[in-house]
Amino acid sequence: MVSILSFLFFLFIVFFAFILPLLASIIKIVNQYERGIILRLGRFNRVVDPGLVILIPIVDRIILIDIREVPMNLPSQEVITADNITIKVSAVVYFQVVKPEDAFLKVQDYVSAIFQLAQTTLRNVVGQSELDEILQHREKINLKIKEIVDETTQKWGIKITLVEIKDIELPESMQRAMAKQAEAERERRAKIIHAEGEYQAAQKLTEAANLMATQPVTIQLRLLQVLTEVSQNKGSVIILPIPTSLMELVSKIDKLNLKNPETNITIKEVNQ
Repeated sequence: MVSILSFLFFLFIVFFAFILPLLASIIKIVNQYERGIILRLGRFNRVVDPGLVILIPIVDRIILIDIREVPMNLPSQEVITADNITIKVSAVVYFQVVKPEDAFLKVQDYVSAIFQLAQTTLRNVVGQSELDEILQHREKINLKIKEIVDETTQKWGIKITLVEIKDIELPESMQRAMAKQAEAERERRAKIIHAEGEYQAAQKLTEAANLMATQPVTIQLRLLQVLTEVSQNKGSVIILPIPTSLMELVSKIDKLNLKNPETNITIKEVNQ
Protein backbone atom coordinates (compact mmCIF):
# COMPACT_ATOMS: atom_id res chain seq x y z
CA MET A 1 0.00 0.00 0.00
CA VAL A 2 2.81 2.37 0.85
CA SER A 3 4.59 1.53 -2.40
CA ILE A 4 1.46 2.32 -4.43
CA LEU A 5 1.06 5.68 -2.73
CA SER A 6 4.71 6.44 -3.32
CA PHE A 7 4.35 5.55 -7.01
CA LEU A 8 1.28 7.75 -7.39
CA PHE A 9 3.05 10.60 -5.69
CA PHE A 10 5.99 10.13 -8.05
CA LEU A 11 3.65 10.25 -11.06
CA PHE A 12 2.01 13.37 -9.66
CA ILE A 13 5.39 15.10 -9.35
CA VAL A 14 6.45 14.00 -12.85
CA PHE A 15 3.16 15.27 -14.33
CA PHE A 16 3.44 18.75 -12.84
CA ALA A 17 7.22 19.01 -13.26
CA PHE A 18 7.58 17.73 -16.82
CA ILE A 19 4.39 16.79 -18.63
CA LEU A 20 2.34 19.91 -17.80
CA PRO A 21 5.08 22.39 -18.91
CA LEU A 22 5.57 20.27 -22.01
CA LEU A 23 1.88 20.47 -22.88
CA ALA A 24 1.96 24.21 -22.25
CA SER A 25 4.80 24.57 -24.73
CA ILE A 26 3.06 22.40 -27.34
CA ILE A 27 -0.44 23.93 -27.18
CA LYS A 28 -0.86 27.68 -27.78
CA ILE A 29 -3.95 29.81 -28.26
CA VAL A 30 -3.90 32.75 -30.66
CA ASN A 31 -6.49 35.47 -29.96
CA GLN A 32 -8.72 37.01 -32.62
CA TYR A 33 -6.75 40.28 -32.69
CA GLU A 34 -3.39 38.50 -33.01
CA ARG A 35 -1.38 36.59 -35.58
CA GLY A 36 1.28 34.02 -34.72
CA ILE A 37 4.72 33.82 -36.32
CA ILE A 38 6.08 30.26 -36.22
CA LEU A 39 9.87 29.88 -36.19
CA ARG A 40 11.11 26.34 -36.75
CA LEU A 41 14.72 25.84 -35.78
CA GLY A 42 15.14 29.59 -35.93
CA ARG A 43 13.78 29.93 -39.47
CA PHE A 44 10.46 31.50 -40.47
CA ASN A 45 7.90 28.76 -41.12
CA ARG A 46 4.41 30.27 -41.40
CA VAL A 47 1.85 32.70 -40.04
CA VAL A 48 -0.98 31.12 -38.04
CA ASP A 49 -4.51 32.49 -37.69
CA PRO A 50 -6.52 32.78 -34.45
CA GLY A 51 -7.34 29.52 -32.73
CA LEU A 52 -5.56 26.51 -31.25
CA VAL A 53 -1.98 25.92 -32.46
CA ILE A 54 0.06 22.74 -31.94
CA LEU A 55 3.84 23.22 -31.79
CA ILE A 56 6.70 20.80 -31.96
CA PRO A 57 8.51 20.97 -28.62
CA ILE A 58 11.98 22.51 -28.66
CA VAL A 59 11.84 22.82 -32.47
CA ASP A 60 9.04 25.42 -32.85
CA ARG A 61 8.68 28.85 -31.29
CA ILE A 62 5.70 31.20 -31.67
CA ILE A 63 5.69 35.02 -31.54
CA LEU A 64 2.35 36.80 -31.25
CA ILE A 65 1.84 40.06 -33.19
CA ASP A 66 -1.04 42.42 -32.39
CA ILE A 67 -2.78 43.53 -35.62
CA ARG A 68 -5.12 46.08 -34.03
CA GLU A 69 -4.84 49.78 -34.92
CA VAL A 70 -2.49 51.48 -32.47
CA PRO A 71 -2.46 55.20 -31.56
CA MET A 72 0.94 56.75 -30.93
CA ASN A 73 1.40 60.17 -29.35
CA LEU A 74 4.21 62.37 -30.60
CA PRO A 75 5.21 64.73 -27.75
CA SER A 76 5.51 68.45 -28.28
CA GLN A 77 8.76 69.53 -29.91
CA GLU A 78 10.19 72.88 -30.95
CA VAL A 79 10.27 73.57 -34.68
CA ILE A 80 11.53 76.59 -36.64
CA THR A 81 9.18 77.34 -39.53
CA ALA A 82 10.21 78.53 -42.98
CA ASP A 83 9.59 82.16 -41.93
CA ASN A 84 11.89 81.78 -38.87
CA ILE A 85 9.21 81.48 -36.16
CA THR A 86 9.78 79.04 -33.30
CA ILE A 87 6.68 77.01 -32.44
CA LYS A 88 5.90 73.82 -30.53
CA VAL A 89 4.02 71.07 -32.36
CA SER A 90 2.54 67.79 -31.12
CA ALA A 91 0.75 65.10 -33.13
CA VAL A 92 -0.77 61.63 -33.02
CA VAL A 93 -0.13 58.75 -35.44
CA TYR A 94 -2.39 55.73 -36.02
CA PHE A 95 -0.85 52.60 -37.55
CA GLN A 96 -1.75 48.96 -38.08
CA VAL A 97 0.28 45.81 -38.81
CA VAL A 98 -0.90 44.30 -42.12
CA LYS A 99 1.96 41.82 -42.66
CA PRO A 100 3.02 40.33 -39.31
CA GLU A 101 5.97 38.42 -40.81
CA ASP A 102 7.53 41.62 -42.20
CA ALA A 103 6.89 43.55 -38.98
CA PHE A 104 8.79 40.87 -37.04
CA LEU A 105 11.55 39.94 -39.50
CA LYS A 106 12.42 43.27 -41.21
CA VAL A 107 12.65 45.64 -38.24
CA GLN A 108 13.84 45.01 -34.69
CA ASP A 109 11.23 47.15 -32.88
CA TYR A 110 8.61 48.51 -35.25
CA VAL A 111 6.89 50.64 -32.58
CA SER A 112 10.10 52.50 -31.74
CA ALA A 113 11.00 52.77 -35.43
CA ILE A 114 7.64 54.35 -36.31
CA PHE A 115 7.94 56.75 -33.38
CA GLN A 116 11.38 57.99 -34.45
CA LEU A 117 10.40 58.23 -38.11
CA ALA A 118 7.13 60.08 -37.46
CA GLN A 119 8.75 62.55 -35.05
CA THR A 120 11.53 63.37 -37.53
CA THR A 121 9.09 63.70 -40.45
CA LEU A 122 6.84 66.00 -38.44
CA ARG A 123 9.74 68.30 -37.66
CA ASN A 124 10.94 68.35 -41.28
CA VAL A 125 7.54 68.98 -42.89
CA VAL A 126 6.56 71.71 -40.42
CA GLY A 127 10.00 73.31 -40.78
CA GLN A 128 9.50 73.59 -44.55
CA SER A 129 6.17 75.41 -44.18
CA GLU A 130 5.33 78.96 -43.16
CA LEU A 131 3.26 79.72 -40.07
CA ASP A 132 0.19 80.88 -42.00
CA GLU A 133 0.21 77.68 -44.05
CA ILE A 134 0.50 75.55 -40.92
CA LEU A 135 -2.46 77.29 -39.28
CA GLN A 136 -4.70 77.46 -42.35
CA HIS A 137 -3.82 74.22 -44.19
CA ARG A 138 -3.29 71.72 -41.39
CA GLU A 139 -5.02 68.92 -43.34
CA LYS A 140 -2.52 69.31 -46.18
CA ILE A 141 0.41 68.97 -43.77
CA ASN A 142 -1.20 65.94 -42.09
CA LEU A 143 -1.57 64.23 -45.45
CA LYS A 144 2.02 65.00 -46.44
CA ILE A 145 3.40 63.55 -43.19
CA LYS A 146 1.21 60.45 -43.59
CA GLU A 147 2.44 59.83 -47.15
CA ILE A 148 6.11 60.17 -46.21
CA VAL A 149 5.91 57.90 -43.16
CA ASP A 150 3.69 55.34 -44.91
CA GLU A 151 6.11 55.08 -47.82
CA THR A 152 8.85 53.91 -45.44
CA THR A 153 6.72 51.65 -43.21
CA GLN A 154 5.22 49.70 -46.13
CA LYS A 155 8.36 47.55 -46.37
CA TRP A 156 7.90 46.76 -42.66
CA GLY A 157 4.38 45.46 -43.29
CA ILE A 158 2.81 48.40 -41.45
CA LYS A 159 0.18 50.82 -42.76
CA ILE A 160 -0.14 54.39 -41.47
CA THR A 161 -3.89 55.03 -41.29
CA LEU A 162 -3.97 58.57 -39.91
CA VAL A 163 -1.73 61.46 -38.86
CA GLU A 164 -3.16 64.47 -37.03
CA ILE A 165 -1.45 67.55 -35.62
CA LYS A 166 -2.95 67.96 -32.14
CA ASP A 167 -1.62 71.26 -30.86
CA ILE A 168 0.41 74.22 -32.10
CA GLU A 169 1.90 76.47 -29.40
CA LEU A 170 2.88 79.97 -30.50
CA PRO A 171 5.21 82.40 -28.64
CA GLU A 172 3.43 85.00 -26.53
CA SER A 173 4.78 87.84 -28.67
CA MET A 174 3.35 86.18 -31.78
CA GLN A 175 0.00 85.65 -30.06
CA ARG A 176 -0.19 89.36 -29.19
CA ALA A 177 0.76 90.35 -32.74
CA MET A 178 -1.90 88.06 -34.21
CA ALA A 179 -4.49 89.44 -31.79
CA LYS A 180 -3.67 93.00 -32.90
CA GLN A 181 -3.85 91.94 -36.53
CA ALA A 182 -7.25 90.32 -36.01
CA GLU A 183 -8.54 93.42 -34.20
CA ALA A 184 -7.30 95.68 -36.99
CA GLU A 185 -8.94 93.44 -39.56
CA ARG A 186 -12.27 93.61 -37.72
CA GLU A 187 -12.04 97.41 -37.52
CA ARG A 188 -11.26 97.58 -41.25
CA ARG A 189 -14.29 95.49 -42.10
CA ALA A 190 -16.50 97.59 -39.82
CA LYS A 191 -15.34 100.79 -41.50
CA ILE A 192 -15.90 99.33 -44.96
CA ILE A 193 -19.42 98.22 -44.04
CA HIS A 194 -20.17 101.65 -42.54
CA ALA A 195 -18.84 103.41 -45.64
CA GLU A 196 -20.90 101.16 -47.91
CA GLY A 197 -23.98 101.99 -45.86
CA GLU A 198 -23.29 105.73 -46.13
CA TYR A 199 -22.74 105.38 -49.89
CA GLN A 200 -26.02 103.53 -50.39
CA ALA A 201 -27.86 106.06 -48.21
CA ALA A 202 -26.40 108.92 -50.24
CA GLN A 203 -27.54 107.25 -53.46
CA LYS A 204 -31.07 106.87 -52.15
CA LEU A 205 -31.12 110.49 -50.93
CA THR A 206 -29.95 111.66 -54.35
CA GLU A 207 -32.69 109.69 -56.05
CA ALA A 208 -35.27 111.11 -53.63
CA ALA A 209 -34.02 114.68 -54.19
CA ASN A 210 -34.22 114.27 -57.96
CA LEU A 211 -37.74 112.93 -57.67
CA MET A 212 -38.83 115.81 -55.41
CA ALA A 213 -37.26 118.31 -57.79
CA THR A 214 -39.50 117.09 -60.58
CA GLN A 215 -42.56 117.06 -58.32
CA PRO A 216 -42.37 119.99 -55.83
CA VAL A 217 -45.67 118.99 -54.24
CA THR A 218 -43.95 115.95 -52.76
CA ILE A 219 -41.99 118.25 -50.45
CA GLN A 220 -45.22 119.61 -49.00
CA LEU A 221 -46.64 116.12 -48.64
CA ARG A 222 -43.50 114.97 -46.88
CA LEU A 223 -43.68 118.01 -44.56
CA LEU A 224 -47.29 117.23 -43.68
CA GLN A 225 -46.40 113.61 -42.99
CA VAL A 226 -43.60 114.65 -40.63
CA LEU A 227 -45.93 117.05 -38.82
CA THR A 228 -48.50 114.28 -38.43
CA GLU A 229 -45.92 111.96 -36.91
CA VAL A 230 -44.59 114.63 -34.55
CA SER A 231 -48.05 115.74 -33.42
CA GLN A 232 -48.82 112.25 -32.12
CA ASN A 233 -46.35 112.76 -29.26
CA LYS A 234 -47.71 114.92 -26.46
CA GLY A 235 -45.55 117.81 -25.34
CA SER A 236 -43.64 117.90 -28.62
CA VAL A 237 -42.34 121.19 -29.98
CA ILE A 238 -43.19 121.61 -33.66
CA ILE A 239 -40.79 123.70 -35.71
CA LEU A 240 -42.02 124.86 -39.11
CA PRO A 241 -39.15 125.33 -41.55
CA ILE A 242 -39.21 128.44 -43.77
CA PRO A 243 -38.57 127.65 -47.45
CA THR A 244 -35.26 128.97 -48.72
CA SER A 245 -37.00 130.41 -51.79
CA LEU A 246 -39.07 132.67 -49.54
CA MET A 247 -35.94 133.88 -47.76
CA GLU A 248 -34.28 134.67 -51.11
CA LEU A 249 -37.38 136.61 -52.19
CA VAL A 250 -37.37 138.69 -49.00
CA SER A 251 -33.66 139.36 -49.48
CA LYS A 252 -34.31 140.67 -53.00
CA ILE A 253 -37.04 142.99 -51.77
CA ASP A 254 -34.77 144.44 -49.10
CA LYS A 255 -32.03 145.10 -51.62
CA LEU A 256 -34.41 146.90 -53.99
CA ASN A 257 -35.88 149.00 -51.20
CA LEU A 258 -32.42 150.04 -50.07
CA LYS A 259 -31.51 151.17 -53.58
CA ASN A 260 -34.79 153.08 -54.09
CA PRO A 261 -36.12 154.19 -50.74
CA GLU A 262 -38.98 156.06 -52.38
CA THR A 263 -40.34 152.93 -53.94
CA ASN A 264 -42.23 150.42 -51.92
CA ILE A 265 -41.91 147.08 -53.72
CA THR A 266 -44.03 144.22 -52.62
CA ILE A 267 -43.50 140.49 -53.09
CA LYS A 268 -46.15 140.42 -55.81
CA GLU A 269 -44.33 143.10 -57.81
CA VAL A 270 -41.02 141.26 -57.52
CA ASN A 271 -42.61 138.11 -58.83
CA GLN A 272 -43.95 140.05 -61.79
